Amino acid sequence: MSDVTRKSGLSGRRIAHLDMDAFYASVELLKRPELRGQPVVVGGRRAVAGEAGFARLRDYRGRGVVTTATYEARAFGVHSGMGLMKAAQLAPEAILLPADFEAYRHYSRLFKAAVAAIAPRIEDRGIDEIYIDLGEAPGDAAALARRIKQAVRQATGLSCSICVAPNKLLAKIGSDLDKPDGLTLLDDAALRERIWPLPVRKINGIGPKAAAKLAALGITTIAELAAADAEFLQRHFGRSAGAWLHAAAQGIDERPVVTHSEPKSISRETTFERDLHPRQDRALLSELFTGLCTRVARDLAQQGYAGRTIGIKLRYADFRTVTRDCTLPEAVADAAAIRRAAGECLRRVPLDKKLRLLGVRVSALRDATAPTAAAASAQRELPLAEHPPPSRGD
Repeated sequence: MSDVTRKSGLSGRRIAHLDMDAFYASVELLKRPELRGQPVVVGGRRAVAGEAGFARLRDYRGRGVVTTATYEARAFGVHSGMGLMKAAQLAPEAILLPADFEAYRHYSRLFKAAVAAIAPRIEDRGIDEIYIDLGEAPGDAAALARRIKQAVRQATGLSCSICVAPNKLLAKIGSDLDKPDGLTLLDDAALRERIWPLPVRKINGIGPKAAAKLAALGITTIAELAAADAEFLQRHFGRSAGAWLHAAAQGIDERPVVTHSEPKSISRETTFERDLHPRQDRALLSELFTGLCTRVARDLAQQGYAGRTIGIKLRYADFRTVTRDCTLPEAVADAAAIRRAAGECLRRVPLDKKLRLLGVRVSALRDATAPTAAAASAQRELPLAEHPPPSRGD
């Protein structure tokens, strides 16, 4: 057994990463099968239909971003997070559809339930991806992966790509290797043949800044990162980050599949179709601000949480972003209390320039059904003599 095999556990654990293929766009194509095979972009809050019944990207005017795109649109260079105006330059004839998040959440629940019926040890990573611990599931890896893919298609009508690997890091990379509708198995040989030739950005956790810094050091591929001296990386990135970079390039990742975790915060934000001025557009901004607080309160109620720390996020027209927060004595969950606290945060921010984004966040969460600290304290301190039980003669 090689050193890499021993360190990364390539002979032991079976961890899968499942990623739905162009999820939002694929859901839209279920509703509009006549658009299959065409470049389709999902994004923005509205789209004006043309003569053929669908809006074209060339006609879009606004500040929206691409939520997702079909593979036909991606061939033109369109990708998630790109501004729609930029995407229109690349694929002007692409069809533009508004996002339908209720539908996406519905299909998300369907595919996760289908997987859980086969392999219940799941780590939820978002609306369209999960990790699956296959260690206790019967059957070989390929057969399990095929079974899961078939179950997802039967439940949703959608395809997914799945990779089975010895750990989460490799499974995440591998699920993108054979898209769409991919099934990938990674072993010791595949680490060298399929992972090491990839650019360092393929490692989840290496962002643009780290990739640029590595490139300046002459490291652009995962193989080059794996060959780099650990002390060299720690000298340039710090002890912790440098050690992680070295281990990740070797395919080493000991993180478990976490089947349950509490959210750290619940938030909502919106990017405006046009820049809004705090004074000239005060009424509209107030309405949007209240709406965000209301939606956050609804999210808290649906998930059963309340929170003590209320925060806001503002992005100015020049893309400068500021945040402010305040911590309350007790956790709150109702829209009015969130609005009051968020309003106090807003008063601590300069409101003399146009805004392009506004957000509201609630953190320091707790179970909304649990008694508050004040109530629990009052209950502990309540003298028994104050409330004697009624006598039987009353």
